[in-house]
Amino acid sequence: MGLTVLRVHIGNPARPEMTKEIEFLIDSGAIYSVVPHEILESLGITPLSQEEFRLANGEVIVRKKGIALFKYGNKIGGADVIFGDPGDSTLLGAFSLEALGLALDPLKRELKPLPMILAGYRKE
Repeated sequence: MGLTVLRVHIGNPARPEMTKEIEFLIDSGAIYSVVPHEILESLGITPLSQEEFRLANGEVIVRKKGIALFKYGNKIGGADVIFGDPGDSTLLGAFSLEALGLALDPLKRELKPLPMILAGYRKE
């Protein structure tokens, strides 16, 4: 099974016209997307908090977290983003995929549109 990569534009929600195109490894098992901190800072995206992550070897690391705009084709959405350090992979996680209305088919390794469901009722 091969890896799935995707070129996505990322930007600052406060300046959506200014974006950078990045090649992401799609990791539907990851919650957050990870982007090198230099790219996020160049777009004016600032950290809002920090998160702890446990690595496969048991080590705990801390990374900054902010909010970014993701654009793919005619789809656009906002999601949390992790400020990656040198050595961190550039990942497109589940929150960003959902914000774009996409899901990864794990068997075919293809992106598919998510069914859009709005919970509620219609008063007639």
